Amino acid sequence: MFGLYITHPQVEIDPSVPVPEWGLSERGRSRTRQASQLPWATTLQRIISSTERKAIETAEILAELAGLEIEVVADMHENDRSATGFLPPPEFESAADWFFAHPDESFNGWERAVDAQARIVSAVTRILDEHDTSVPIAFVGHGGVGTLLKCHLTGTPISRDRDQPGGGGNLFAFSLADRIVACDWTAMEEWKGFGHERT
Repeated sequence: MFGLYITHPQVEIDPSVPVPEWGLSERGRSRTRQASQLPWATTLQRIISSTERKAIETAEILAELAGLEIEVVADMHENDRSATGFLPPPEFESAADWFFAHPDESFNGWERAVDAQARIVSAVTRILDEHDTSVPIAFVGHGGVGTLLKCHLTGTPISRDRDQPGGGGNLFAFSLADRIVACDWTAMEEWKGFGHERT
């Protein structure tokens, strides 16, 4: 059986609102609704979400057709960037490049990549260790920590070249039996399930 890590799609950017409180944009909601109707989504039996609003909104849309109540886990949040607050997109991209290129160091007070990776890996491992491997499960979260989790699962060094495509709303799949990544980042509304994934 499979597990999925799904990143939230496009958000409403509001520099006056703390980033963890940003919600989905209409484009983000539309993409998630489209994905929620696909066979892989309707067969989910458990959905775990980060505490951030955009992740919760994504999880709730995915859960609705599947008839599920989402579970919210505090330590699945994105890497802590509160030290700098909102950065305009060009500055953020440069900062993110630095974050991945220097995993043992902090960018202007950000949570270090190695620490964010340890946190997301611990959260996911703790849940999976108590999870029935015959039950399909999805973790809904963020691109940064999702990439760090993927690096861990594939046994590769932390690197931004493992990052999701732009826009968010992507997923990767892994086997619950051995936790080996079986499908690389794919737009959630385009993934048809195993046998149809793009590599």
